[in-house]
Amino acid sequence: MPIAQHPAPSHLSLWSFIGLLMLFPLGNHNQAQAQTTALTENRQVRSVELTRQNLQPATQMITAPAAASIASLGTAALLHSEVAFVQDLSSTDVLYDKNGDAVRPIASISKLMTALIVAESGLALDEMLTISDTDVDRMRNSRSRLSVGTELSRADMLHLALMSSENRAAHALGRYYPGGMPAFVRAMNDKARSLGMRSTRFVEPTGLSEDNVSTPRDLVKLLQATNQHPLIQRYTTDDSHQIATNNGRQLVYNNTNRLVLNANWDIQISKTGFINEAGECLVMLTRIGNRDLAIVLLNSTGRYSRIGDAVRLRSLLEKSTVLAML
Repeated sequence: MPIAQHPAPSHLSLWSFIGLLMLFPLGNHNQAQAQTTALTENRQVRSVELTRQNLQPATQMITAPAAASIASLGTAALLHSEVAFVQDLSSTDVLYDKNGDAVRPIASISKLMTALIVAESGLALDEMLTISDTDVDRMRNSRSRLSVGTELSRADMLHLALMSSENRAAHALGRYYPGGMPAFVRAMNDKARSLGMRSTRFVEPTGLSEDNVSTPRDLVKLLQATNQHPLIQRYTTDDSHQIATNNGRQLVYNNTNRLVLNANWDIQISKTGFINEAGECLVMLTRIGNRDLAIVLLNSTGRYSRIGDAVRLRSLLEKSTVLAML
């Protein structure tokens, strides 16, 4: 939702005026130093005031200055993600917004929509699907331990696609949809429109294509929709999963988001993604300080940068709560 715009606060605020009154007895050199101190104190007070606004009850809408106040607790430059967005799900307040309306490739976050289509299709989860040559990624030559001919249940395919971002599994899920891949992609886009994801487009189910694009605000809607399905919740937050292939091999897969292993994080939905055009991506529904939050990080640089940015955002949010209680 659009963020209300408020005029910037005047420099001749009450705090600045008081500061100026205190300067008259000082000499020229001391006067300049005192002016600097007064302005600094004014900014600090304004930061605390805006943080208090940011943490108003859910019945009030957040303003642009209030959203920016969290960034003032630690500079936004510390984030490695080009796009960072945090929204309170109970109130729709936007707590952090860095390029929140930017349309960007979303890589394997696309698999959340793939899972949503499968979960709502009513197709049997115990039906056996077979990896075929058409499921092999020849676009980016990404690796997979699911060799051609591997047979797994639809449930296992979905589990691996969500937890470990298995591209061949995700592609097979789309291929086995009634009407094949064209019908599956059409269902993905139809679902996006029904959720109000107006800036989102899908061309395939894996996220390997840079033409799968969305915005942070749209992805929050997708996170909320997938959160209605306990199976998706469980599959995205499992730390590991073991499968037995039809040739007798035992394969263990791990979650691509290591935060699910951290007992200090309460995560309901999680999905990572990466292609060169999208950078490192991470979306989550998580509970921080008794608030259910959606976190979207896109186009982060560095292998572990998306995890670091999530930790930094959590720290900023927790600090804002402490300031609001002062």
